[in-house]
Amino acid sequence: MEYDVLTPQSLRLKLPLVTILFLATLLTGCNSFRPVSSVRNPSRLPRPTETVRTRPPAEKPTARPPRSRTESSTPPVTVATGPTAAVRSKLVTEAERFLGVRYKYGGNNPREGFDCSGFVKYLYNDQGLDIHRVSRDQARQGKQIEVAAAKPGDLVFYRRGANQPVFHVSMVVASGPGEIWVIHPTSSRGVIRENILASSYWKPKIYAVRTMIQ
Repeated sequence: MEYDVLTPQSLRLKLPLVTILFLATLLTGCNSFRPVSSVRNPSRLPRPTETVRTRPPAEKPTARPPRSRTESSTPPVTVATGPTAAVRSKLVTEAERFLGVRYKYGGNNPREGFDCSGFVKYLYNDQGLDIHRVSRDQARQGKQIEVAAAKPGDLVFYRRGANQPVFHVSMVVASGPGEIWVIHPTSSRGVIRENILASSYWKPKIYAVRTMIQ
């Protein structure tokens, strides 16, 4: 068996070749030296984290303005005094029983419905008080009093103009400074209770307040 004898001259010739082979093996065997474009499927790269969008907090509903005082407020408590107190109190109590009853032109009772003068006649007759059927005729009965002196059970009459006839009547159920609460049937809402001094419709049409209870 023959052996190669490494001489200093042969060793110097083989070292560059060994170095070149080592570097070639290192470069071809490490994926970290590949350019990014050499990746086969770039779509499989992890996606950047998406920013989660949050909705702004819902706005709180704005409180609605209070309703008009013509109907929704509580009327003042008016205590009738004197010899007519019992009759006035019964008229108010009976009238409040029919709140919500429908309006009917020519109606005289709660079963069929009421119009304004039919409602007043029904209440008064129930207390043994005689009164005409039509509001124009009712406006000629009793005694006229000042608006500020109105008491429960008194009647308020209305007309559309100075030379116009009476067209409506309502009954007082409570009164106070700047307030006259009445109960009456209206064609749009039936029997209701409202403060006529706070009503832009009824206040300018007030013609007279009359008392039938002596």
